[in-house]
Amino acid sequence: GIKKGDRVTIYLPMILELPIAMLACARIGAIHSVVFGGFSADALRDRMLDCKTKMLICVDGYYRGGRIIRSKDNADEALEACPEVKDTIVVKRANIEVAMKEGRDCWWDDEISADDIEPYCEPEALDAEDPLFILYTSGSTGKPKGVLHTQAGYLLFCYQTLKWVFDVQEEDTFWCTADIGWVTGHSYIVYGPLALGTTSLVFEGVPTYPHPDRFWDIVEKYQVNIFYTAPTAIRALMKEG
Repeated sequence: GIKKGDRVTIYLPMILELPIAMLACARIGAIHSVVFGGFSADALRDRMLDCKTKMLICVDGYYRGGRIIRSKDNADEALEACPEVKDTIVVKRANIEVAMKEGRDCWWDDEISADDIEPYCEPEALDAEDPLFILYTSGSTGKPKGVLHTQAGYLLFCYQTLKWVFDVQEEDTFWCTADIGWVTGHSYIVYGPLALGTTSLVFEGVPTYPHPDRFWDIVEKYQVNIFYTAPTAIRALMKEG
């Protein structure tokens, strides 16, 4: 099993199992390394090898812009070069047929409903400087670099910036449109809002599908009152009028 200090690579789209897996790792002292779900098999392989991961959490496939992306195929290709990864947990999202390697691959649903799963998991006692996660740079200017964030300092930074820069309150509904595969998503979708006790919205999809006012549909539906996005997204929407 996974224990304190072990590395777990998470290769998932923007579904709830992604923050759940991150928080599960944090609770037992495992070090999570989230790889952006849109990255290639080569990018996934390089990151798993570099951080010496023991477990991969991936997905059969996911939806993006009306298409199904066969993510498990990428994971299988990457795993061919990572024999030290002994266990792979696969989330069923697109309900498509995928290869499942006996003795290595198992379904998320089967694992969380197993008879030997206890209803309570004792949190691991950790030092302030113990590692929380490793997140890799994009690699656009060279080999991706693994950046290690520790427990207390990182969480305090997320709490302070969300509270004092964004002025987020517990009763707010906060939506950061970043992907959790990047540090902005780690900080302002998962750790920051939860530390502050506010509601955080997780969105799977693109802002222009099935129509360019998708963002505003979500804002209205879930009564989002603080919206955090990137200039590139605003410019893309401006083209649509």
